[in-house]
Amino acid sequence: MLEVLNLNGTLEGMKDTAFWPYALMIVGALVTYFWRGLGVALSGRIDAGSPLFEWVACVAYALLAGLIARMIVLPNGPLADTAAADRIAAAVIALAIFFLARRNIGLGVGAGAGALVLITLGRSWLV
Repeated sequence: MLEVLNLNGTLEGMKDTAFWPYALMIVGALVTYFWRGLGVALSGRIDAGSPLFEWVACVAYALLAGLIARMIVLPNGPLADTAAADRIAAAVIALAIFFLARRNIGLGVGAGAGALVLITLGRSWLV
């Protein structure tokens, strides 16, 4: 949409462009809910113990492990400013809490994130 500056300094055409963010959000929600609905409709027919389902779970875990390893070894953004030893220590703490809490992912992730924050803050206070 092309905006034109009026004599009074306002942009014409802005009332037309205010509609697009809402339209995109509605279309995105419809697409998401379509796939969710399809998943619910097909979930009764999936055998969780089938070899295909186990393979999909293994691939999902492998992708997650690869992403976590990449965040530790080759971090981007603000995480790149932290020391590698801090990231490794936080990952070890997260893994230990995960197993100590009977494989509770939420506690493991929370412990790892909290450990990284505390280690980073502790290091900044000591320097």
